[in-house]
Amino acid sequence: MRLLYHFCLQPFSREVRVVLREKALDFTLREERPGRVGEDLLALHPAGDLPVLVEPDGLALADSRAICEFLQETAPVPDLLGATPAQRAETRRLLGWFDAKFHREVTANLLDQKILRRFAGQGPDSAAIRAGHANIGQHLDYIAWLTDRRTWLAGDHFSFADIAAACHLSALDYLGDVPWERHREAKDWYARIKSRPSFRPLLADQLAGVQPPPHYADLDF
Repeated sequence: MRLLYHFCLQPFSREVRVVLREKALDFTLREERPGRVGEDLLALHPAGDLPVLVEPDGLALADSRAICEFLQETAPVPDLLGATPAQRAETRRLLGWFDAKFHREVTANLLDQKILRRFAGQGPDSAAIRAGHANIGQHLDYIAWLTDRRTWLAGDHFSFADIAAACHLSALDYLGDVPWERHREAKDWYARIKSRPSFRPLLADQLAGVQPPPHYADLDF
């Protein structure tokens, strides 16, 4: 049985969880707190970053992108990367957009400030939070632009790009930080992903002391 060390609201951990379920691979979860991971995880991955996936043969894999590509290679159905070099390049480009640019401009300014700094006993930086709120709109507009021209973000098929974008947004949506009412096209795309069986377990996550808004788990929000 695979074992995934994760943090429930971390987008990168959520990405791996969705990919595992899309590929119908059995796994169990072990919750860790970023910055305060246990000795078992440190023995597998001394950097202490999440997520870490331990395969049934004991192979330990770190970094969400490396894990997802490993799963694509070892369990190629369904294809979440793309059938042609151009499709794979576009998927990887958008995966980088959300895991790097979106994370830097939005997730780090909202989730990290409100949750991770709290774990460290620190208060949030109000300037960073304002920046996160100011930046999120342009990314939602970009999602709308893409889905106006394509079935899914990277093309005709659901891919790692959709998973990455939705996992970042779902973590922020848990905090009530996504202005869906001003971004109908992005909301419609996200509603399609919320309805996928692979994604629904994320909507049941609960973080002690932090309650999501009522629409968070509502498929018809």
